[in-house]
Amino acid sequence: MANTKTAPRKGKKQAPAAPAKGNTQLEKFFIDSLKDIYWAEKALTKALPKMQKKATTEELQQAIEMHIDQTKEQVARLEQVFELLGKKAQAKKCEAMEGLIKEGESIVEETEDGSMTRDVGIIMAAQKVEHYEIATYGSLVQLATTMGNQEVADILSETLEEEKQTDLDLTAIAEDNINWQAEQEDEEGEETEEEEE
Repeated sequence: MANTKTAPRKGKKQAPAAPAKGNTQLEKFFIDSLKDIYWAEKALTKALPKMQKKATTEELQQAIEMHIDQTKEQVARLEQVFELLGKKAQAKKCEAMEGLIKEGESIVEETEDGSMTRDVGIIMAAQKVEHYEIATYGSLVQLATTMGNQEVADILSETLEEEKQTDLDLTAIAEDNINWQAEQEDEEGEETEEEEE
């Protein structure tokens, strides 16, 4: 029986055996996307400490502190990925992250200092950042896998899992008490006196 090769059918997954060499349009897009998220992570290392100072509760301040350290590790991981790909670690301005950071700064300006409502806003802004990062890293992991570079995919997967966990942690902080306390505040940021029925 003759061994005939046929083209793969549509919908069938087929990854190349060799790691990516950076010559295809997809590989160039992948590198460009890495530069984008590299800029985003570096920008966050500057923006997060400002948010931490403005947070009201110690619980949120500690969560942000932990994520600052994690973000620094994620920057180092991206530098490792660039090195594995034989590329210089370069940042390309990420318009999306710049917008999300500006939105977070606006929330701080528009909420009362020391209020639970400010913490609600900071958590919401932080979760928007996390969701952007989850989408980005999820796509990058899949692209690295498609291009046959499992080592890069594994490194990026580690960051993806951290971003997912941070999002869950922020939800837990909000639902634990902060959202409820914010709902009890009046317009001046003070808790309202409600008589029990």
